[in-house]
Amino acid sequence: MSVVYEVTVYTGDVAHASTFHNVYITLVGTGGQSESVELTSWFPFFYKGSVAKFEVKCYKPLGELLVIILRKEHHILFPNSPWFVAKVEVKSPMGDIYPFPIYKWITDCEEHYFREGSAVLLSQEKHHIGKLCWTKDIVEQQRLYNWAQYKPGLPQNMEAETCSALPLDVRFFFTKKIEMAYTAVKALAELKLVELAECKEKWTNIEDIQRLYSCHRTEISGTGTPADRGRQTGQLSWAQDRGGAKLTLTNGQSVSQRACHCGSFTSLPVVTAHCLPSSRRLSNIFLCDYKILDGVKANIINGKQQYLVAPLVLLHKTPDDQLMPIAIQLKQTPAEDNPIFLPTDSEWDWLLAKTFVRNADFNLHQLSSHLLRTHLLAEVFTVALLRHLPMMHPLYKLLMPHTRYTLMINFLARKLLISDTGVFTRFASSGGEGMLTILRKALSSVTYRSLCLPDDISDRGMKDVPNFYYRDDGLELWNIIYRFVEGTLSCYYKDDKMVQHDQALQEWIYAIYSNGFTSEKKTDIPMQLNTVNELLKFVTMVIFTCSAQHSAVNAGQYDFIGWMPNTPVSLERPPPSRKGEATEATMLDTFPSIDVTVHGMATVWLLSKQSSDSFLGNYPEQRFTDDVPLEKIKTFKEQLKKLHLQIQERNKHLELPYTYLDPKVVENSVSV
Repeated sequence: MSVVYEVTVYTGDVAHASTFHNVYITLVGTGGQSESVELTSWFPFFYKGSVAKFEVKCYKPLGELLVIILRKEHHILFPNSPWFVAKVEVKSPMGDIYPFPIYKWITDCEEHYFREGSAVLLSQEKHHIGKLCWTKDIVEQQRLYNWAQYKPGLPQNMEAETCSALPLDVRFFFTKKIEMAYTAVKALAELKLVELAECKEKWTNIEDIQRLYSCHRTEISGTGTPADRGRQTGQLSWAQDRGGAKLTLTNGQSVSQRACHCGSFTSLPVVTAHCLPSSRRLSNIFLCDYKILDGVKANIINGKQQYLVAPLVLLHKTPDDQLMPIAIQLKQTPAEDNPIFLPTDSEWDWLLAKTFVRNADFNLHQLSSHLLRTHLLAEVFTVALLRHLPMMHPLYKLLMPHTRYTLMINFLARKLLISDTGVFTRFASSGGEGMLTILRKALSSVTYRSLCLPDDISDRGMKDVPNFYYRDDGLELWNIIYRFVEGTLSCYYKDDKMVQHDQALQEWIYAIYSNGFTSEKKTDIPMQLNTVNELLKFVTMVIFTCSAQHSAVNAGQYDFIGWMPNTPVSLERPPPSRKGEATEATMLDTFPSIDVTVHGMATVWLLSKQSSDSFLGNYPEQRFTDDVPLEKIKTFKEQLKKLHLQIQERNKHLELPYTYLDPKVVENSVSV
């Protein structure tokens, strides 16, 4: 007597997900397997967003269902057209439901094995067919995803000569393609900059820059941009000392800034007691050191030599908890032609010195804090994941949402931003050879502790910096993510030996080390994981980097860089070598030309665009099917919502709201 299994197939609700192929399924259980059964006839059941139900008859019960095998039959009119399978559910004759989360494109007419949705380690896999699924998945992934070297000395990346060479699973869905193409085309147009994009003339007055910027403004909780408000209220423009230091803290993590301790002034020997007004304690002094930029070859733009400095900046925490710059040295080595600029100098001397600092900060921020420490490292995490962890592994299920679109957006970044004809190469003062020098130096300075926010804040002595909302919100997010990771992975890794004996996990971590950190220097980036605690911390770092850290350094770029005098992308005069000579005309002559200004504005506007994709804690693709991780996801969302409400309430009382680490705007992955 035959038995009937009810099969429900969910086709993804994305463009071009449908298939007109005949589809066959085989059910495999502990008690045997079914025949290969055709699920379709001439009618196209598997169209975009469809839920199709079928019956599969077997001669006997198959026992506990372990695996399904899907195959598309070759179609003469639609050879190998792709089909996006979201998931399959099978109901046994006894009423048991077996979920099979898939979320993959099937692009060929081969057999594809999918294991039942419970997360499992290879050592826990009891059945040969489950181990076969594991092997097949790894072999297929390593065929599709390979390492490549974009430039020597940089982290390795996904091998792909063109966008179409990327596997469908990591390309933008059609709607995302339209969104990205649309924003790229409209950037100059919406900012009303098209007519100025080829204008190589110099700015003749500050008012013209103000009028240009007023054509397009962003919103921060309805208050206007901080850059715009800086011009109107004097709170954030670098022309104001109080605002300038605040700008350094607010626009990302400020990796160059750390508290000063005894001996930290050795590069600024001229800074003596007369530079530090009475009551200023050494514990309240902070140093921004841009030494990575020392010796970097500056760009040539429109046939003109550009300039880039490696400054040192001292800041003081005032009694009313504000950070104020108190001394600037524009080059690393003290010299007669390298004066130390002070707030007591002439207005234009002091402002010109701060302008060079802001340009240095732009270049270090874009290349180290943004490109290297989020985009490029996220790509390393992603390729290592796809090559070494099969889809049934708990870490694969946990991390896949945080890799979404990363390989595609990085391919576009290499093509459109940092290639020989890219926007950054053409218009930034460090573009070209200098850019690669900075990236290599920055990579050699990356430590594991610097990627882990609690350690980084502690090491830089930034625990007590006032009004440092990146730190405050970031630490809250780090802890929430850690609790989520701990609650999820601890139910799969019961002790340290399970971590040590998980070969796939160890291959993943070693691939990250060997392909991401190519410097010859000794590094504390782990090559292996030995304990559950080590695993939890590393995975928290990966999720934080791909989500919160990227949001912190990316989302506010137009807010702070769009108003060019706050953060010039390039400078056309050498740094001042003497005091008392700077004027407004000197400043305007130092600023980049009009075309460089507007291309910089358009680029950071595009980079700051919020994607329409999923945000932290939202997982539309339900890869986990086990009760514990599903419950932990629910708790994760609740804690993120609570933090959102706390940030929202705090921001009501801030002159300048800090929104970039609000979970409501933090995306799951590096996708823009």
